[in-house]
Amino acid sequence: MILLKTAADLRRHLLQLASTGDSIGFVPTMGALHNGHLSLIEASKKANAVTVCSIFVNPTQFNDPKDFEKYPVTIENDIVLLEKAGTDILFLPSVNEIYPNGTSHLPAYPLGYLETILEGKYRPGHFQGVCQVMDRLLTMVDADQLYMGQKDYQQCMVVQQLINYRQFKVKLLPCPTLRETDGLAMSSRNQRLNATERQQAVAVSQALTMVKNEIAAGDPAPLLQKAEQMLRDNGFKVDYVAIGSAADLSTVTHWDGQQPLVTLAAAYLNEVRLIDNMLIP
Repeated sequence: MILLKTAADLRRHLLQLASTGDSIGFVPTMGALHNGHLSLIEASKKANAVTVCSIFVNPTQFNDPKDFEKYPVTIENDIVLLEKAGTDILFLPSVNEIYPNGTSHLPAYPLGYLETILEGKYRPGHFQGVCQVMDRLLTMVDADQLYMGQKDYQQCMVVQQLINYRQFKVKLLPCPTLRETDGLAMSSRNQRLNATERQQAVAVSQALTMVKNEIAAGDPAPLLQKAEQMLRDNGFKVDYVAIGSAADLSTVTHWDGQQPLVTLAAAYLNEVRLIDNMLIP
């Protein structure tokens, strides 16, 4: 595995590969890697001659400075995992490399409805930060295929909107959420849970599974209220439990029993905010 820290070095290396016509897969991460990330590496390796992984904890997508400060950094272990997974290139840029002119006066992106609901509502500015870093990373890497986890369902939609807006050639391929044996969605934030919190955390997937299993045609609101109560009973402060169209996340107040849906949740367990989602059916 080659480790590169500047866009110039990355560009030189990728230009050499481009001359051979080899396809490039890209897995952007913020580090603190787990098997969910490694499944993205595996998916890229199966379909591309070259797999690039980036590790960059992006300051502009944290609307809470304390959350940014506490985000787990495990770079030495991450490098070992990426090497074992057969990653070809690790791009490890600094904040100055990504934002050479600083993080003020950055461009705004037209995200419309997606920026006003769910994560957009509860984390104002978050998706603008996601677009700011992804715009730069996709320009630097110039990949053919982009691999992101479906756990961040709304984020995948935002990144697809960015790709369309900027007319990048890259194809976004969302990959299924990987879960622990008890159902908890794998997440870097899980590392911040203590032993008691870790046991409580499974309530998120259990609440969404309940919604998925019990939903019937009609108004889903009572079921969502039941799921919220499940989370509160397990010590969570709930931001939302919601159901939306799987296609565009538009609100569904009456289900016809056929339309593909996604049920989503975000809730705090003390200081750790966990998110998850499940497709219906």
